[in-house]
Amino acid sequence: MVGGGAAGLSLAHRLARSGISDLAVAEPLEGPLRPAERTWCHWAEGPGEFGAAVAASWERLRVRGPDGSTVIIDPSPMTYRMIRSGAFEELVHGALAGHPRARLVRGAVREIRQSPGGAEVVCDLGDGGRLELHGRYVFDSRPLPALPPARTVLLQHFRGWFVRTASARFDPEVADLMDFRVPQPRHGLAFGYVLPLAPDHALVEYTEFSRGPLTSAGYEAALRHYAERVLRLGPYTVVSAEQGVIPMTDARFPRRVGPSSYRIGAAGGATRPATGYTFSAVQRQSRDITAALRAGRRDIVPPPYGRRALAMDAVLLRAIDAGRIDGPAFFTHLFRTVPGERLLRFLDGRTSPREEFGIGLRTPVAPMLRTAAELPFLRRRPCPGAIAAPRPEENPR
Repeated sequence: MVGGGAAGLSLAHRLARSGISDLAVAEPLEGPLRPAERTWCHWAEGPGEFGAAVAASWERLRVRGPDGSTVIIDPSPMTYRMIRSGAFEELVHGALAGHPRARLVRGAVREIRQSPGGAEVVCDLGDGGRLELHGRYVFDSRPLPALPPARTVLLQHFRGWFVRTASARFDPEVADLMDFRVPQPRHGLAFGYVLPLAPDHALVEYTEFSRGPLTSAGYEAALRHYAERVLRLGPYTVVSAEQGVIPMTDARFPRRVGPSSYRIGAAGGATRPATGYTFSAVQRQSRDITAALRAGRRDIVPPPYGRRALAMDAVLLRAIDAGRIDGPAFFTHLFRTVPGERLLRFLDGRTSPREEFGIGLRTPVAPMLRTAAELPFLRRRPCPGAIAAPRPEENPR
């Protein structure tokens, strides 16, 4: 595995547990190439396999419309879960340390090249040395140098604060998935996002779906407005911050890039185009790869999402980008009219055609049909270079 993010570590963890005899994970050295600690959220049933890394979970989710109207959904038997990358790394590194034939390497990957019977990863180590790793297969989760050509590219960009308040201001039983009581941009949509960890402690984020990110000052102003004018938190302290940019695109992500080399995770198309969620698809991808390797199948890395899901996402992204639908009204109506468990399965790409047809009837049918009719005639155009978020400073206030 090349890359020590959610995708690489998830696959390494599953392979180690499955009894695969030899595996190695190449992670970046400490420095600018190593991502800052970040939060991954997903919904799942049962206890899950990463329980020790789950920072919090919620059995109820809330969506607030621009007018303050509230929709609370119960997605049981699923819960919404937060995993912090540091705890996840610690859990997986511990599992790898207990595997007799697993190896964790810290170094800068110089190249991946084909070799007899497999592939070779060349790493520059921190002490100035070089290491060559040979394997039957290489799974690469590093960010792409550029996005593939696409008809639509929006960015889900966000900045979040972990805050502590002077008094109890949060309900730890309910997570705010989308709060549209924030000023909306001229293009795209914006919402707040609150994951309470305790009555006086929460992750508070400002998120936009739009064509370009904000300046640092823009995120700070938006977060202050949301925390102070909308949530009315009163006195609070910002403990730490996180920031990110997730491409939401109908680009086609190739998974096999050589006879023995594959891309996984976001680089292999595991990010859901219409939502930006990735972690659940990464787990499915890891299970599928492990099963394929054990069975000796040729199709080692199947697509993370089916064609129907990708087609629906392409229509939604184009409709938002073209301004044909009102984003806040669209999402608020879906959460109000579709049962919570079914809607989350839909967002995860796990619904049946019949269920999807019923959900489609609850969307603005005319604008969506118009958009679906024009998509086949739109050219896929080259996208900008790789999109990376700045590393947020600690204690920004």
